[in-house]
Amino acid sequence: MIAIVLGTKAELIKTMPVMKELDKRKIKYWFIHTGQHSLGDILKDFALRKPDFVLYEPPKQSSRFMVRLNKALLFWFVLIPKIWQLLTKLRPKYAIYHGDTLSAAAAAIASMFAGCRGVHLEAGLRSGSIFEPFPEEISRLICDRFSSVLLAVSDLTEKNLKNGFYVGKILKVGNTVVDSVRICLELPKSHNLGKDFVIVSIHRHENIKSKERLAKIVDIITSVKSNVVWPLHDNTRQQLVKFGLWKKLQRKNLLIMQPRSYKEFISMFSDAKYAVVDGGSIQEESLALKKPCILLRKRTERQEGLAIGINFLTGLDLNKAKEAIKIAEGGVVVKAFENPYGDGHSAEKIVDLLTNSF
Repeated sequence: MIAIVLGTKAELIKTMPVMKELDKRKIKYWFIHTGQHSLGDILKDFALRKPDFVLYEPPKQSSRFMVRLNKALLFWFVLIPKIWQLLTKLRPKYAIYHGDTLSAAAAAIASMFAGCRGVHLEAGLRSGSIFEPFPEEISRLICDRFSSVLLAVSDLTEKNLKNGFYVGKILKVGNTVVDSVRICLELPKSHNLGKDFVIVSIHRHENIKSKERLAKIVDIITSVKSNVVWPLHDNTRQQLVKFGLWKKLQRKNLLIMQPRSYKEFISMFSDAKYAVVDGGSIQEESLALKKPCILLRKRTERQEGLAIGINFLTGLDLNKAKEAIKIAEGGVVVKAFENPYGDGHSAEKIVDLLTNSF
């Protein structure tokens, strides 16, 4: 049997293709939800079953921690024994977890103590700084250190793992986010915004907790001449109000809305001119959708988009960011390229490996 341990919406979005492939092949698995985020809309949108185990009641708001680091660390420390005890009871052959969250790091440690083989989806990403992004870079290091199977998403992440002397078996399978985007694009369009708009997504902890950084981000976003659509996270909204920046966003060309479902967000992103973001996965989605992406952060663990030339790392420098926006406003010619994250069938490879290779 297989146990899948997930806590956040992003984890479920990227693990969803694996779960659907397991269902397709009628392979049994346990679905364990840590409760870090509420997952209801994604379960419904992609016809996934409800979790078999819920370790903590998920929050009603989009973030359990709302920028409170002490609360996040407390959750992490109490989560490890919870997962450990459950895995010891279930005794799965594999415990699968995804990415760089507190839930993933807890699952990696717990799976080792429980004596099952930890499988880290999206292994090997590195920004080179434990503070950018924080605490995700630390979570990645923990996951890769304690996992028995490391599923790299690209040539670069495979190289990172091989240079890091990890004990787990390293396998390059591509990134399941490409599968998720493919699945979304097969669904009917779910917005009426047209195509002449820019999409914004800002939620990084190190950005929104800093008044100086958030003020820069507001300055950059308000410099965009095109219509702007911003699905706004609860914690970002809270910080904008706290730092007195909310009024600066009241502009005719800026539409602030509630966070959208993943399928709707991908539908919107697929029709946008470009994106202005500080997140991680959206950089991968920009490659899958062949959309330019301006990164309002100092470092990125997704180097592949920079090499291709449609992701632009600004270092949170105002002049550099505004110059990138000026270029994007004029239209970026996206040359043909092979997606370094795979062809949208990574889930099939992963299930093949787990059922046939070990």
